[in-house]
Amino acid sequence: MSEENQMAANGAGEQAQAQLVLQKIYVKDASFEAPSAPQIFQEEISPQLQLNMNQKVTALAQDVFEVVLTLTLTCGAGDKTAYLVEVQQAGVFTISGFDARNLDAVLGTYCPNTLFPYARQLVSDLIQAGGFPPYFLQPINFDQLYAETLRRRAEQAGGQLAGEPAGNA
Repeated sequence: MSEENQMAANGAGEQAQAQLVLQKIYVKDASFEAPSAPQIFQEEISPQLQLNMNQKVTALAQDVFEVVLTLTLTCGAGDKTAYLVEVQQAGVFTISGFDARNLDAVLGTYCPNTLFPYARQLVSDLIQAGGFPPYFLQPINFDQLYAETLRRRAEQAGGQLAGEPAGNA
């Protein structure tokens, strides 16, 4: 509280110090399906895994954002689906003092980097609870994904401007 008063006393003309506060991390949604169980447990399978990822940013109030990282992992076994896991790991972040470009970068890199370990653990736990061997998602380079998103935005005429918050990364 005294920091806020100190910042206000430092002068009205100065730009506020950049601040990023993680308010809450929570599971917004999680599901596990094993449509071929229990028969699939009797078969020797050669799993084909497909990971899809999405990120959604919602402004909740001034300087307050919900970031939802969605991971969907499908394990195919021939013409069957062994399992399907979907996790929506969310966080509420208070972010202030950043210009639009840097705010977009924080939302597109820092926030999903913060959420990913929680989502990865939940995916692994759900797969094991479903009777399958654990699967550990490899680290994801959100900085590289964000750079690719900026590149795509620049290529799209009439699309989002590079300074707008990342909706999908």
